[in-house]
Amino acid sequence: MLNFPHPDVEQFFQTYGIETFAVSADESQLVFSTNLNGKYNLWAMDLPNTFPYPLTFHNQSCEHVTYDPKGKFMIAVVDEDGDENGQIYAIPPEGGPLQPVRKKDGARHIHPFLSKDGKQLYYTSTKDDETYMKGYRFNLETEEEEVIVHGEGGMTVLVDKSPEEKSFLYMKAFSNTYQLYYVKTGEEDLLLTPSPEPQHTVSEAVFVSEQEIYLLTNYESDFSYLARFNIETKSFEKVVHAEAEDLKHMKYDQTTESLYIISEKGVRDQLYRYKLREKQLENLESPVSVIDQLVIADSGTVYLRGDSATVPANLYKQTEKDWEPLTKYGVPGVNKEYLISPDYVTYESFDGLEIEALLYRPKPERDNGHMIFWPHGGPQAAERASFRSLFLFLVHEGYSLFAPNFRGSTGYGQAFEKMIEGDWGHAPRLDNVAGLDWLIDEGYATKDSILLMGGSYGGYMSLLLHGRHPDYFKAVVDIFGPCNLFSFIDSVPEHWKPAMAQLVGDPEKDKEKLDEDSPINYLDTMTKPMLVIQGAKDPRVVKAESDQVVEALKEKGRDVEYIVLEDEGHGFSKKENEILVYRKVLEFFNRQIQ
Repeated sequence: MLNFPHPDVEQFFQTYGIETFAVSADESQLVFSTNLNGKYNLWAMDLPNTFPYPLTFHNQSCEHVTYDPKGKFMIAVVDEDGDENGQIYAIPPEGGPLQPVRKKDGARHIHPFLSKDGKQLYYTSTKDDETYMKGYRFNLETEEEEVIVHGEGGMTVLVDKSPEEKSFLYMKAFSNTYQLYYVKTGEEDLLLTPSPEPQHTVSEAVFVSEQEIYLLTNYESDFSYLARFNIETKSFEKVVHAEAEDLKHMKYDQTTESLYIISEKGVRDQLYRYKLREKQLENLESPVSVIDQLVIADSGTVYLRGDSATVPANLYKQTEKDWEPLTKYGVPGVNKEYLISPDYVTYESFDGLEIEALLYRPKPERDNGHMIFWPHGGPQAAERASFRSLFLFLVHEGYSLFAPNFRGSTGYGQAFEKMIEGDWGHAPRLDNVAGLDWLIDEGYATKDSILLMGGSYGGYMSLLLHGRHPDYFKAVVDIFGPCNLFSFIDSVPEHWKPAMAQLVGDPEKDKEKLDEDSPINYLDTMTKPMLVIQGAKDPRVVKAESDQVVEALKEKGRDVEYIVLEDEGHGFSKKENEILVYRKVLEFFNRQIQ
């Protein structure tokens, strides 16, 4: 009788990802950025066939791709080794080398879109203003360029054009929870919401006609809702909301005069359709738990990219009967019984605030009795019902895993999200400590069986928890986490800096608070074994942040391992690096529990 071994770490990470996708106007071709060869490239499918074929071999991440309306070419934004300095390239539908269109070393280019005749390229860049950015119109035939929007006061992004390209939408971001939208029409710049105060966000806005704009905003509300703005009358009107849900993203379907809207409610997403004439918000079934992208074809057909807790990102097409999968990415060589979904639990924090969390439990016969505590990154983000190879393989190896959505997490309203602003290290830290105590009180963990790991803000929180509450933990993994809030604030990308005072704090006015919340000041109590991981090209949390804490701890004779990935940024874009890192994490944890 044949006996097959249990899958190891490589099996769980031999999954493919999808970064973004687009569909040609006639729906004959779909292009998507995927790592089928281990590195991200553009691949295509000739619909209705779903067998993919490669278009490029540049081996780099693509954050955005769009088709020329006439189908002659595609526009793609590609960076280099995770440096996030996206450059704009063109590529023919049959593929080939990337042709530079707008490129400047060290500058970031984002959110390109084309005129309806395909001759004008609109985009936003840091090339002439690193701090506030500018929005441009570039003529692809004459190569003449003009500035459409000048950034001022906050990061400014050109978002959309009206149907006749006479008016333009742009966003001005002062922080993650303070983002205003304006329409530039003639000589006027009109704010879409009635007032810039109180602080609020507009997460999305679209033209449905030359005069009418629909937007998603939480103006004078805790949760975002659908509103309407009329350019001619300069009037704002609330249209519809979903109870205790954040309406976050939307796309307009002109064939049925409908808006497709994604709402975020805690760990899951909900899909709606709002028919403008009938004024009805219709609840739609979704094939996934978390929706990452919607594309509406000219015909009105809806395409979707999303994932679930045990199924990686896939592409789907809506049909009359159901959602048709266009890709079938799973976890190769791993039986579904080994893919364990989390439980969603709540606990009470130190001040009575309710915190939702994900709790993964291994099969009883594989349980090694140890708990991994995972504070998420962001921090204004959330751990959701989405696919993480990291979680699934650790749980398969016998570890339990707990991921709390502490204050500051998204999906729980504006007030909850703002609680972390100017307070990175006190109340959110105590939310995490309350989660640790809950695990112990409920019998899921003991103080000698908890391992700590996080990335980005989660890496920061792991360092801070290690320094201030070391008795809870057996060992710690820090993945590109800031260790010194002063040097972190000083080293983030220039277009982030206007928001840092509100998000983190002002180095002069808040010096005492930033000192108190900087992990580098708690080295004496960081005594547990550590593994630190860093991308050399990380533009968000630069390598010097990890260097600081590693060097300081080694000087004190502490047990610290350090992995630097020379060809990565703020994450892992290359499959071999991802497998290398998480094999090291597993080996590190396994050594600690022996």
